[in-house]
Amino acid sequence: MSFDGCKTVVTEGDTVILFLTVNQVYAITAEKKTKNKNGDLVPYVFQTPYGALKGEQLIGKEFGTKILLSKGWGYILQPTPELWTVALRHRTQIIYTPDISMITLQLELKPGSVVIESGTGSGSLSHALIRSVKPHGHLYTFDFHKERADIARQEFQDHGLQEYVTVYNRDVCCNGFDEALDGKVDAVFLDLPHPWLAIPHGVNSFKPEGGRLCSFSPCIEQVQKTCLKLREHHFQEIETLEVLQTQFSVQTRRLASLEMEYLKNPKEENDGDNKCEKQIVSTLTAIPPLSQPGHTGYLTFATMPPIWARSMKTIDDLDNDDNEN
Repeated sequence: MSFDGCKTVVTEGDTVILFLTVNQVYAITAEKKTKNKNGDLVPYVFQTPYGALKGEQLIGKEFGTKILLSKGWGYILQPTPELWTVALRHRTQIIYTPDISMITLQLELKPGSVVIESGTGSGSLSHALIRSVKPHGHLYTFDFHKERADIARQEFQDHGLQEYVTVYNRDVCCNGFDEALDGKVDAVFLDLPHPWLAIPHGVNSFKPEGGRLCSFSPCIEQVQKTCLKLREHHFQEIETLEVLQTQFSVQTRRLASLEMEYLKNPKEENDGDNKCEKQIVSTLTAIPPLSQPGHTGYLTFATMPPIWARSMKTIDDLDNDDNEN
């Protein structure tokens, strides 16, 4: 239950983030017993590079506590969507925090928003969407793979988020979204191999006031087909972004500088001249990386206008009419 709101003390059954180093972050459960491969209950022990950690050691500890291991130490942290993205087990390729932050911003999510997500995958984005829309909003997430949908549903329940999310096992490209969602959705997110096939179904889901759509695609050919389908269904403000995170290193460097010294007595020989002296000084500066991070994917955003404006001709339609004439 540790994902739903802030807590001070770890209770049994909570998901806890064990932070060892920046690259060693793990999600573990605070429980005394667990089942082995034979189905027998045994003491829960989590092995780390710095020694073993018993699950019962976590119960009753405060979040943020430094905990000793047999070969070192770590911190136990309350899970957040950002930490969960780093620590979760990958069932599919996941979306990371730089792209997630842009998605939640551009979809204009707020408490009370109703969102459709397809597909669910490993649930990295799902946790961030739930945090943005709760306590009065809801996430409807779809995945065509039954086992992934079942695992995600169980994770949401274990994390205490089941009242904010509904998981469907459904191929939205062929069967569309649930008809019960027609006219009730503020935002649609698509992470599919063929997002253009799901766009016509998503149009019916938007509220009469309209809403926002986002599609995540790794290939530019997917983006091109998606944009054509969005324009066909009268979406507006279509744009595609690529988020590349650049990390600068703050260092103290020794740099050469020129010091100008004027003569004290201007009437002396070489009147009006000055001396130029080169000095080496230490300064704090930001050093750019030697190489840029690799490509993750393209984010295509579009706006579905209010229902009364969907039948009106856009600027592109007027331009096409002029060209035909």
